[in-house]
Amino acid sequence: MYKHVALLVRKAGLSHDAFLDHWRETHTPIARDIEGVVRYHQVLPVDRAATEFDGIAELYFEELDALYDALGSEGSRDYDPSRRVAAQARADVDSFLDVEQRPRLIGEETVELDAVDGDTEGLYKHSAFLVRKDGMSYDAFLDHWVNEHVPLAREIPGVVRYTRVTPTDPEHAEFDGIAELYFEELDALRAGLGHESSRDYDPNHPKASAPREDVDNFLSIEDRPRFVGQERLIKDETE
Repeated sequence: MYKHVALLVRKAGLSHDAFLDHWRETHTPIARDIEGVVRYHQVLPVDRAATEFDGIAELYFEELDALYDALGSEGSRDYDPSRRVAAQARADVDSFLDVEQRPRLIGEETVELDAVDGDTEGLYKHSAFLVRKDGMSYDAFLDHWVNEHVPLAREIPGVVRYTRVTPTDPEHAEFDGIAELYFEELDALRAGLGHESSRDYDPNHPKASAPREDVDNFLSIEDRPRFVGQERLIKDETE
């Protein structure tokens, strides 16, 4: 499954409540009907004061070409979609979002752990937008992430689902990947991965400490945005 993940930043002068109202009431009915979209998630911050962004929008497609047609490719922050609903959604983005400050990633999702059978509605989610260490090749980064870090991250206490999103075009992607860890309880998330306001932290549990220590082996922490939120399922037409 391919997905477009957008970290949302509201327009200057727009309150968070006004942003949220427009996103939910005006933009969502358009976005859910974009041609080719089979699944749509929204992730809302659990602590507005501590978050780095205003929300995350995740649109899933079965075909990469359909995603490109609707939302543009990795190298195109701005685009002019030819499909009617996609064009409406693109035009509405300018009504409430700062497009230039909205990082995004187009990638393929890989499920590494799933104890909830794909049902993520209402779960608390830590999304880490990964940037590899300076001087490290993408292939070396990916090898370490998959073979060294994933086995550690799967053992973090409280994790009920873990997915990786790898860019379909790493050379033009804004990030090297996204690590998505889901929890049923917010306290468990914070115990394993830190509070929203803490970019660095020192977990007590050894199985949470091990992946935290390994992060320094392949990631540039200061360049890695993160977002802690609660997931809402807007649409699901997947099999």
